[in-house]
Amino acid sequence: MTKSEKSGKMIENFGGDPTDTVKIGKFIAQLRRERGLTQTQLGEIVGATNKTVSRWETGTYMPPIDVMDIISKEFGVSLNELVAGERIGPEAFRQTAEVNLKSALEESAFTLKERVDYFSKRWERSKLPLKIFLGALYLAGMIWGICIKSAAVVFAATALAFLAGIILYNVKRAYVERKAFGSPGMPVKDGPEGQG
Repeated sequence: MTKSEKSGKMIENFGGDPTDTVKIGKFIAQLRRERGLTQTQLGEIVGATNKTVSRWETGTYMPPIDVMDIISKEFGVSLNELVAGERIGPEAFRQTAEVNLKSALEESAFTLKERVDYFSKRWERSKLPLKIFLGALYLAGMIWGICIKSAAVVFAATALAFLAGIILYNVKRAYVERKAFGSPGMPVKDGPEGQG
């Protein structure tokens, strides 16, 4: 549940100025009426029910960003204007864009820490069989070294286990960094929401 759904009226943006979901909703309703569409017709365009459109228009909650993109294109307004809840002249456009971008970033579904934690845990779960195998291999090497009374085998098993740990740690960090931050030119294909 987002802050806008919890409060029902306001989203606190980065600069501390509230973005008025009621104002945004009224603007969506105004745009819909200007085009002569019903809530049901707008819902069909964006893939939502008329009740959902009604909730957007009353400011109960905001449409998802992909739906806002469809609405902005359908009604010939920018996303910036849609989030501002009004048509914006060229002189105020840049300032409003900054405020709206900061608000959107603040309202991002997942913080960086949440993404890093998610992908760390995901990597840990996916590599558990490998870790169990390497642990068993280490124990077998230690037991074999003790049984034949060879300090060299015990040392080699310990050194290899240490090396494997360092390699696994670095592979994990690279995976988490790639997934949490995204690599240039490579879209992140899965995320905390479980899509992938």
